[in-house]
Amino acid sequence: MQAYWTLVKREIGGHFLSWSGYVVVAATVFLIGLNLVILIESFGNEATHRPITELFCGSYPFWIILLLAPPVVTMRAFAMEKSSGTFETLMTTPVSDVSVVLAKFTGAMLVYACLWLPLIPCLWMVQRLSQDPVILDQSSVGGALLGILLLGMVFMSIGCLASALTRSQTVAAIMSFCAGTSLLLLSFLAWAYSGEAASLKGRFFAQINLVEQLQDFASGVIDTRPLVLYTSLTAFFLFFTKRVVESRRWK
Repeated sequence: MQAYWTLVKREIGGHFLSWSGYVVVAATVFLIGLNLVILIESFGNEATHRPITELFCGSYPFWIILLLAPPVVTMRAFAMEKSSGTFETLMTTPVSDVSVVLAKFTGAMLVYACLWLPLIPCLWMVQRLSQDPVILDQSSVGGALLGILLLGMVFMSIGCLASALTRSQTVAAIMSFCAGTSLLLLSFLAWAYSGEAASLKGRFFAQINLVEQLQDFASGVIDTRPLVLYTSLTAFFLFFTKRVVESRRWK
């Protein structure tokens, strides 16, 4: 367990030893602030019965962050180790492949969670300025943060797998972004088949509509089906990441 946490701390520290980590943080904070300003200006003169978290999680800047941040955070997880020649050293340490993969994933998730921390004070400021109890409540904030973390787990696990498949951080980021975008595009298929809700295809695509599921979280509605889906997808991608790392160990 001590070796596991050592790897986690090493992973987190690696993100902030170069300028790229601070650029990601600055870009995320900028997009969060810009998004909230746009929403406030758009609905400042109109009454709305939807919490601002739901509007926030349905906006374009939000999905830009959600699609771009995981590839940038995870691209270095294994690819940098291989390109710098430290992967072989890491694999000879008395740490299991599962521990290595989970440590990389945990470190990346903690960095990802830190990226979203500025959202909390920003939402608090919005509530103070609006003086509207409907626009924000604890359940919607908690649901939004939970949804962001759960969906982030899926995208981060995809990023870890992409990083394990290549020596190039750029290639890993592109692969991760394309896979995450493809997963998101399934939501559009869900809307395309919305008129066939009773059919098997309609029900299937409705269960993987990431946009609507996240907006449900952001409105304070917690459904167990997305919880199971996101957890299962995360475990699926991490399992294959382990298999890739395992195969590389013996090369």
